[in-house]
Amino acid sequence: MINMQPPPSETQRAVDRARRGDQQALGELLEQYRGRLRRMVALRLDPRLNGRGDPSDVIHEGCIDATRRLSEYAVDPSTPFYIWPRFLVGQRIVDIHRRHLGVQARQAGREVSLDRGPMLEASTAALAAQLLGKLTSPSQAAIRAEPKIRLQEALNAMDSTDREILILRHYEQMTNGEAALVPGLDKSAASKRYTRALARLKSILSSLPGGDSVASR
Repeated sequence: MINMQPPPSETQRAVDRARRGDQQALGELLEQYRGRLRRMVALRLDPRLNGRGDPSDVIHEGCIDATRRLSEYAVDPSTPFYIWPRFLVGQRIVDIHRRHLGVQARQAGREVSLDRGPMLEASTAALAAQLLGKLTSPSQAAIRAEPKIRLQEALNAMDSTDREILILRHYEQMTNGEAALVPGLDKSAASKRYTRALARLKSILSSLPGGDSVASR
């Protein structure tokens, strides 16, 4: 489930080289996280912004910020490096929502908090749509509305922290250590919550039409 990523020693060498002026080293390092960042953006960028907020542009701008502000990360490099560009890309998402949606960007309700600080919340509607895409073929799109509502309601009923850990681990493909940092849990608690949330998700999926094959994966 977890993407292949450079070992901590290799990451630190690339950061050290970048601090000495080797921007190519940092660029190559950030490129290895692009897929994970894209999944993160997909869950947070409001669908109403289609055509006005391209995920690739958001990631590109966040990576530029990471390059420009590398010295801030270097103050405490003990944090896994991926958390740093993820944080900055998240800030870019927040800026886009504030610019185009204003106060609507802070709308409460059926939302999942995926980060402490300025990270924008992701809607359970977005998560439900992503999950439902695995349950039906494109030709069945017209009959997805009711299952989507049922799935969204079930996701809303989950414990919010369990749901957060599930998304961090399963969809952002974080390691357990990375995922524990976001809500401020220890690794053991994060692992237990993920196991519980994954079991709950499988139960939810198996209750939907066509969901047995996905839930058994």
